[in-house]
Amino acid sequence: MVTDGQMRLQELVGRRGGMVLLAATLAGLAAGGGLTLLGLSRAGSASWVATTALAMAPSLWWVVDGLRRSRLGVDVIALLALVGALLVGEYLAGAVIGVMVASGRALEAWAAASARRELSSLLQRAPKVGKRHTPAGVETIPLQQVEVGDLLLVGSGDVVPVDGVVASQLAVLDESALTGEPLPVEHPAGEPVRSGVVNSGDPFDLRVTAREADSSYAAIVRLVREAESSTAPFVRLADRYAAWFLLATLLIAGGAWAYSGDLVRAVAVLVVATPCPLILAAPVAIVAGLSLAARRGVVVKGGRSLEQLARCRVLLLDKTGTLTIGQPEVADVLSAGPRPGTEILRLAASLDQASSHVLAGAIVRAARLAGQTLSAPTGAREVAGSGISGVVEGIPVAIGRAAFAGATEELPWVRAARRRAALEGAATVFVQVGPTAAGVLLLADPVRPDAARTLRALRRAGIERVAMVTGDRPEVAQAIGAAVGVDDIFAERAPADKSDVVQMERRRGPVMMVGDGVNDAPALALADVGVAIGARGASVSSETADVVLTVNRLDRLGEAMAVARRSRSIAMQSVVAGMVMSLAAMGVAAAGYLPPVAGAVLQEAIDVIVILNALRALRPGGGSRALPAPDAEVIREVRGQHPAIRAAIEGIRTAAEALDTEEPADALRGVRELRASLVREVQPHEEAEQTVLYPVLDRLLGGTDATGTMSRAHGEILHQIRLLGRLLDQMGSDAPGPADLAELRRLLFGLYAVLRLHTEQEEEYYLSLAEE
Repeated sequence: MVTDGQMRLQELVGRRGGMVLLAATLAGLAAGGGLTLLGLSRAGSASWVATTALAMAPSLWWVVDGLRRSRLGVDVIALLALVGALLVGEYLAGAVIGVMVASGRALEAWAAASARRELSSLLQRAPKVGKRHTPAGVETIPLQQVEVGDLLLVGSGDVVPVDGVVASQLAVLDESALTGEPLPVEHPAGEPVRSGVVNSGDPFDLRVTAREADSSYAAIVRLVREAESSTAPFVRLADRYAAWFLLATLLIAGGAWAYSGDLVRAVAVLVVATPCPLILAAPVAIVAGLSLAARRGVVVKGGRSLEQLARCRVLLLDKTGTLTIGQPEVADVLSAGPRPGTEILRLAASLDQASSHVLAGAIVRAARLAGQTLSAPTGAREVAGSGISGVVEGIPVAIGRAAFAGATEELPWVRAARRRAALEGAATVFVQVGPTAAGVLLLADPVRPDAARTLRALRRAGIERVAMVTGDRPEVAQAIGAAVGVDDIFAERAPADKSDVVQMERRRGPVMMVGDGVNDAPALALADVGVAIGARGASVSSETADVVLTVNRLDRLGEAMAVARRSRSIAMQSVVAGMVMSLAAMGVAAAGYLPPVAGAVLQEAIDVIVILNALRALRPGGGSRALPAPDAEVIREVRGQHPAIRAAIEGIRTAAEALDTEEPADALRGVRELRASLVREVQPHEEAEQTVLYPVLDRLLGGTDATGTMSRAHGEILHQIRLLGRLLDQMGSDAPGPADLAELRRLLFGLYAVLRLHTEQEEEYYLSLAEE
């Protein structure tokens, strides 16, 4: 395997060698011209002959090297043109051709370096050493010696060398090299950190969780090496076309010579016969696409994968971790009695602070997200497979299975909770407070906010069919599929069954399979293009896949497919346009209207045009626009308020449900508190969105009224809040009657539905723009 150092050395030698040859041939051409102007024509001709001979030497080597690789390259054309110029006494033309050959090589080296800049930067910035804490102080050691559990010091400006968790109070990291996100990200103590990001804040300590070879950045480096070492089918096809082009050139040159008896015409044909559109434009465009994708956090394993990605017509997706976030969240709290759901969640989360169960972290996060203050539990005792019990604020609390938490299956509310959990694909965690069961927490794996938008973008990019392939139950899969808009669902499929689905769908066209787990690896390997989400965790799927999303965002797949299609289109444009121009010039030269010197200049112009066009693949498509920093900050600020808004939305449903389960006076008191919260938090948020956020979005999205529909929702939300206030004022302090309760229930559930839908639409369509 070629090492990173060897690759950089080869690139350096190639660039410097090309520049030296270009400088020498330019000097020879200029010297010959100067001597001729001084009347020393023989000396000038000698200088041009020497320049031609100087260019012949590397041309001959390139031809021999190609033959050793069983490839009759188009360098033969350049060599024949140089030899022909000397034979017919066109010494100036020979010198110009020499400059043309040298400039072509220099242009090739520059274009290739520009195209692969992002890929090369990933390799070059790979850390080599770590700073480990020892009793004697901090020592610098080779990265291979770092072990799991070591405590490392990451200095300001240092690249995080291995995966780990933050062992200091806070780490501020620049993750742009891996994710494309421009702003620093704060990671508090205990939060995991990936290798390859840069410490943009103060020095911090890192507790190692993976050795160098197993860390995220090492996986990305391996993927980049694979990407650089492969050749795209289109590029290999261009090589085959180049062989036919060589044959056509020789036939045209020979025909011109035979018809006219003038060898100069044949030389002129050889001079303008530029193979650059075939041998250089195609690979430059493809590598530029790889580089642009890498900049956005998508590592495509070579040109073949990029081209296949552009051709895919069928998309298969795993559910868990692909269409969903991949980790549980508290979806609802169902109360079995007078104790409110917020109190049940607070007590459960307080106890779960002492639990190591996979669902415990989700419960604690939900309580903290709702702004609740948790208490320290005492006497916590965890029973594997059942639950955890302990004392919170002097109250016995138990969390876990129904029987463990005192909830029997005969109870109507338990059966109702089971039915709802089955319909929504949720897990149930029952909570006992004191001697009786108090309620149940429903936990679900939520759909990614960007999932539906990504699928729409992929359809616009050429995907004709989208199907979900999952091992989950049909009813759960159907709920997720309906939310994101898939065409078909294959549920309860084992890994082997997923491979069968891939085989079956390949009859419809090239298949892209997206997954994130070890169980997806066989299907990823079988698909025309396998896409793995995340370069760590599911390492088997990442190694098997053709494309790896190094950021945990599905929408980057849509970007990668757009890049793939655009890169291939630009490569084709460069080849077709360049070949048409070259063949036209050959025809003119064969007719005797284009002398060798002018032909050499024209050939160089064609090369430059083709290369510059191929490098357009480095730039995002016309639909991509950079978001100004102030606008991005406005969007992020609004998005940061949404967790509180979501908590208020759940409070609306809780208050509405309490109208049926609590005493009317108590329920009314809860509604009044809710209304005060809506006026204090939700109403100012919606008004600020309308006056601050939406003007930014209108300017960004364009059109006459891009946010008109969403503005209408703002008006409805504010109207519903006002109606709720009026109704409460009219009711005064009197006990509400059945008609009053029915009207309150109608208003609350209507407000809940509108506000929830509006918030989710904002997050899917607008608030994700700051992540672009």
